[in-house]
Amino acid sequence: MNLNYIVYRNLKKNIKNYYLYVFALIFSVALYFSFVTLQFDPSMDEVAGSVKGGAAIGTSSVLLVAIVAIFLLYANTIFIKRRSREIGLFQLIGLTKGKIFRLLSAENLMLYFGSMVAGIAAGFAVSRLILMILFKILEIDAMAELRFSSEALVRTIIVFAAIYVLIMLMNYTFIKGQSILSLFKVNATTQTQIRKMPLWEIVLGLLGIAFVGGGYYISTQLFSGKYTEMSELMTAMITILALVIIGTYLFYKGSVSFLFNAIRKSKQGYLSINEVLSLSSIMFRMKSNALLLTIITTVSALAIGLLSLSYISYYSAEATAKESSPDDFGFARVEAKEKFVQALEAQNIKYKEIYMKPIMMEVDASGIMDKSAFKSPDDRLLLTAVLSEKDIKGMDLQPGETTIVGYGGALQRFMSLSDTGEVEFDTINGPVRLQVNGSSSESVLPYYYGGGGAIFVVDESIYEEFVKARNPKVQRGEGKSDYYGINLADRSQRAEAHEIFMELKPEYPSFSQYEYELNQRSNMGLIMFIVGFLGLTFLITSGCILYFKQMDEGEEEKGGYTILRKLGFTQGDLLRGIQFKQLFNFGIPLVIGLSHSYFAVKSGWFFFGTEMLTPMILVMVLYTVLYSIFGFLSVLYYKRVIRESL
Repeated sequence: MNLNYIVYRNLKKNIKNYYLYVFALIFSVALYFSFVTLQFDPSMDEVAGSVKGGAAIGTSSVLLVAIVAIFLLYANTIFIKRRSREIGLFQLIGLTKGKIFRLLSAENLMLYFGSMVAGIAAGFAVSRLILMILFKILEIDAMAELRFSSEALVRTIIVFAAIYVLIMLMNYTFIKGQSILSLFKVNATTQTQIRKMPLWEIVLGLLGIAFVGGGYYISTQLFSGKYTEMSELMTAMITILALVIIGTYLFYKGSVSFLFNAIRKSKQGYLSINEVLSLSSIMFRMKSNALLLTIITTVSALAIGLLSLSYISYYSAEATAKESSPDDFGFARVEAKEKFVQALEAQNIKYKEIYMKPIMMEVDASGIMDKSAFKSPDDRLLLTAVLSEKDIKGMDLQPGETTIVGYGGALQRFMSLSDTGEVEFDTINGPVRLQVNGSSSESVLPYYYGGGGAIFVVDESIYEEFVKARNPKVQRGEGKSDYYGINLADRSQRAEAHEIFMELKPEYPSFSQYEYELNQRSNMGLIMFIVGFLGLTFLITSGCILYFKQMDEGEEEKGGYTILRKLGFTQGDLLRGIQFKQLFNFGIPLVIGLSHSYFAVKSGWFFFGTEMLTPMILVMVLYTVLYSIFGFLSVLYYKRVIRESL
C-alpha cells in the first residue's frame, strides 16, 4: 500500500464529513471571485469611480477575505482535531510526522484547489446575475454582460493560495507538537458535568441578563434628549457596546445554565427523553463555547443591524426626498424657474406652480424646549424660516398664535419641542412673543430654508409686521430668499422633467426631489448590496461553524445513543430530542442576535428613513430562514448518527 493509495482512501472515506466544508469553500471562492470581478468590470466605472464607491468596494473585499480566512482556519482546526486518532494510528504503523504531513497536504491540496476551481467557475457563472442585481438596486440603466476577468482570477488564486499556506502551517504545527499519546486524547476530554451549580456561575448568569438589559435600556434613551453633549453621547454608545458584548458572553457562560437548571429543578429530576437530550446537553456545552457564540451573535447582530438600516434608508428614499424637497422641483431664483417652466411647456409637460416668501428670523425657543437641552444662551436660539398662514392650505391662526411645521423624524428626536408654550421672535423693533399652537411633521420648504430646523407659521398680519421689522443680517440675500415650487400634473413624467432639469443645470439653490431620491437609492443601494454580500458570507460561514460543532458533539454522543437504543428508545424518540436540542443550539444565538439588532436599529433608525418595521422585519425573516437551513442540516446529520448507533 503506497502513500497515494492512502491519500485516495482517506479522501473517499472523509468526503461525507467534508461535504458542507467543500460547499462553504466553493461558495466563499464564488462570492469573492464574483465580487472582485465587479471591481474590474468596465460597466462599474461610474459606481467604483467615486471616492466613496471605490473605498466601499475595496474595504468590503478585504473584509470578505478576513471572514473567509477565519472560517477556513477554524474549520481546519475542527477537522484536524477530529482526525487526531487517525494521525496517531499512522505514527503507530511507522509513518514519520513528515510523511503524515505530506499525506494530509496532498489530501487538502486536491480538496482545496478542486473546490477553488469549482468556486471560480460558479463565481464566473453568477457574476452577471450579481451585476444585474446591483444595477437593479442602483437603478442604473446599463447592460450587464458576462465577462471573465483575468485580474480577478489572479487575485482570487493569490488570496486563497495564501490561506492554504496558513492552513498547512497550522497542520504542521499541530502534528509536530503532538505525541502519539496526546493524539489519542485530543477528543477524549469532555466537560465535567456538575450536579450542583456553583454560586459564582449563578452570579455570572444574573449579571449577564442584567448587563444586556442595561445596554438595551441605555439604547432606548440614546436620542431621547437625555444626552446633549457629544462626549456624553459617545460615552453612552461605548457603554452600550461594552454592556451588550460582555453581557452576551456572561449569558452563554452562566445564564443559559442557570435558566435551564431552574427548569430542570422545577421538574424535580423527572425529565423526558427530549429534555435529557436537549436541556442537559446544552447546559454543559454552551458555556464551553461562550466566546465563539458571543462572536457569532455580535457579528450577526451587526450584519442584521447594518443591513436593516441601509434597507430602511433605501426603502424610505421617496419619503425622505419629499422631506428634503416637498415639491417635485424647487427654485430660489425666478430666472432659473422661468427657464425650467419654459422647457416643460416646450415638451408639453403640465405643471402647477407654488410661490412662498419665507423670511429668516432668530427665534428664542426656550419656552418650548426642555431645560436640559440648552446649557448656554445660544443653544435656545433657532435660525429658521417664518411663513404666512396663507402659504399653508387650510391653516387659520390668530394674531397671537404660531404653529410649527416640518417638525418630525430625526429632528423631533434630536431637538424636543413642546406643542404648547411661548416663543420669542427677534425683530429690529424688539422681541415679539407668540403662543405656540400645535405642530406638524408635514414638510413645506426644502432644508435650505429652514436650516434643518422647524419652520414657524404665523398670522398674515403678524407676518406683514415681521417683513417690515426683519433683521437684514440674517436674511438669505436678494434673489435667494423666495421659493418657487413646481409640481407635475402627471408624476409619471418625473424622469423626463428631471432630464430637462439636469440639462439646464440651474444655479444653486435649485432642488429636484427626483434627484434626492436617486442619490439616496444609489448611495444606500451600494451600501445595502455590500453589507448584504458580507452578511451572506458571514451567515454561511457561521452556520457551517455551528454545524461542524454539532458534528463533533454527535460523534462524542454516539455511544450514549447506542445505550438509549438498547434500552428500547426508538429512532423517532431520540430524533425528537435532537430537534429540541438544535432548536436551542441554533435558536438561542439567532434570537439574541435579532434582539441585539432590534434595539440597535430602534435607537437611531430615524436618522436613516421614515419607516422602520417593514424593512427590518423583511431582513430578519430572510436571515432567520437562511440560518435555519443549517439547523435542519444538523438534524439530518444526527439522524444518520442515531441510525448508525445500533
